Amino acid sequence: MSHSFTDLGVSEALSADLARGGITEAFPIQEKTLPDSLAGRDVLGRGRTGSGKTVAFALPLVSRLAGLAPGSSRVSRRAHRPTGLVLAPTRELATQIDRTVAPLAKAAGLNTTVIFGGVSQKRQEKALADGVDIVVACPGRLEDLMKQGLLTLDDVRVTVLDEADHMADMGFLPVVTRILAKTPKGSQRLLFSATLDNGVDVLVKKFLKDPVLHSADNAQAAVTTMDHQVLVTHADDKQALIEALASGTGRRMMFTRTKYRAKKMAKKLSQAGIPAVDLQGNLSQGARDRNLAAFSDGDIRVLVATDVAARGVHVDDVELVVHIDPPAEHKSYLHRSGRTARAGASGAVITIATTEERSDVSKLMKKAGVAPRVDEVRPDSEVVKELVGERAERVAYTPAAPAAQNGGGKRPGGGRPGGRSGGGRSGGSAQGGGRSGSGRGASQGSARGGESQGRSGGRSSGGRTGDSRGEAGRGGRSSSRGRGDAAGSGSARTSTPQGGRGGSGQRGSGQRGSAATGAGQVPDRAMAAAQRRRESNRAGQSVR
Repeated sequence: MSHSFTDLGVSEALSADLARGGITEAFPIQEKTLPDSLAGRDVLGRGRTGSGKTVAFALPLVSRLAGLAPGSSRVSRRAHRPTGLVLAPTRELATQIDRTVAPLAKAAGLNTTVIFGGVSQKRQEKALADGVDIVVACPGRLEDLMKQGLLTLDDVRVTVLDEADHMADMGFLPVVTRILAKTPKGSQRLLFSATLDNGVDVLVKKFLKDPVLHSADNAQAAVTTMDHQVLVTHADDKQALIEALASGTGRRMMFTRTKYRAKKMAKKLSQAGIPAVDLQGNLSQGARDRNLAAFSDGDIRVLVATDVAARGVHVDDVELVVHIDPPAEHKSYLHRSGRTARAGASGAVITIATTEERSDVSKLMKKAGVAPRVDEVRPDSEVVKELVGERAERVAYTPAAPAAQNGGGKRPGGGRPGGRSGGGRSGGSAQGGGRSGSGRGASQGSARGGESQGRSGGRSSGGRTGDSRGEAGRGGRSSSRGRGDAAGSGSARTSTPQGGRGGSGQRGSGQRGSAATGAGQVPDRAMAAAQRRRESNRAGQSVR
């Protein structure tokens, strides 16, 4: 019988906030850990992804910092000195933890911020300077900020280490050890992990004082509501089988071993009329956030991910997990599979194995403690149709258009608006900048009269008489120092795509950005100087 949160000692205010989110009864890991963690004891919670660990540590974290738990008191907020710390192995997990912690913190009059690498630290610096109660962080960026003197952990009262086993797998234990050593002795520490191997036990012995161990279930056991199946197919049928499994109406997560394969598979599915996005380490943080949001919000039903990128991705109602490439070890299998059957829901886990992989997959399942159903299938087999269920309508594939960079990108002067099209290096105007048209232009002269025609037959206009040099029309860039002669004002130094690869040193438009169009942004001076040197080298001349 499950208990209400107030029965377990959670305040009315926080219980009400959980109820507004549809959470009214505690899961086993919460029932077991909350009485001890709310009392201020160090707790070691062992449970798999999807067992309710985040709420299990968020409630005592907020309660004790806000003075809502027995023996606790509220501390005034101070700049650069958080009182609560949560460490997570990945950016995605840190972000998702904050989505759970932040509403509870707000209900208790506290605030939070998320700290991770891969993005500018300016926002993080400001949050710390303004004063923040709870920091949810990835170890690397947190230690960087500490070394810069932007925060201290001297006031931390509660520290949480989530998915400690994955921290170990990713090589973070040394930095985690250094961070924990900076928190006050005697402060409360909560550690949650699926297993206690790979050095996690060392952390427990060193930093947790008389910890109370609570396990929601056996560390190696697979979630009971999961349906595990292995589909054995011929290598020639594998792509069609993947498309069939991806074609249902519910959410699917599909796993590959490499970043390249995740990207390629998402594109193949989209081209087949099944909109999909990838989640892998080569994506920028903005792209990762957009792709994950599209999947979480239901705009896209298929997410293709690598193991590391998907760590910490907690999305409810994933009805199917597909191992496109069987993982190398059983722990990865259990972690991937934990993306479905979350919070007591049911779900299916499918491993695709070619005939040659069948033996290895069998050994993997045995190590994972799973006894899957094994079927030899083709893409149109009845077993596959049952797994897929209702199929979604295919969507016509529209290739993503190249991002418009007319003055908006990092390339000084706006990049290469013209793109590469056509059959040769010519045809476009100098302002267009791209390699377009068909065939080489006829003229190769250099002019001194205010406009220069190069190899492409294009024009580079707006130049100062006698100042145009080199070959201005090969579809590359030319270097320009804007002096405000034409559309704009000011003296922005730019390096603009003028259609020419040679160092045509026109003094063109003073408008910031493209000398020809007046669009763009002022580039960094060092970037502009480096660009001028590159263009100068190509033309065999020196630009001063």
